Amino acid sequence: MTYALMLFESEEDFAARTDPARQQHYLAGWTHYTRALKEAGIVVYGAGLYAPETAATMKRRGGELMVQDGPFAETKEQLGGIMVIDVPDIDTALEWAARAPVDTVEVRQNIPPLK
Repeated sequence: MTYALMLFESEEDFAARTDPARQQHYLAGWTHYTRALKEAGIVVYGAGLYAPETAATMKRRGGELMVQDGPFAETKEQLGGIMVIDVPDIDTALEWAARAPVDTVEVRQNIPPLK
């Protein structure tokens, strides 16, 4: 079964990505985590996302499409990346989520592709 790990980061996390004083420490956590996932042979796909201010959100209201710059939700954490893993069950997916170098990870089983 495949599960999506949606990895949420704070503004501080996003800032650490480009801050010369914190970038090495930030990247070390992700390098260790992604290497462990790959070595376990469970990675289907993974990608980090650019900061939320680079996003555009499309909403449909009353048949009209509206596009908003940036993320839709005003929250303290934003989606920072996704990892799709192939593991036997939700418990194993949660174990891998707990190892991520972030505080919040949403785990969802993927719907199998149509044949």
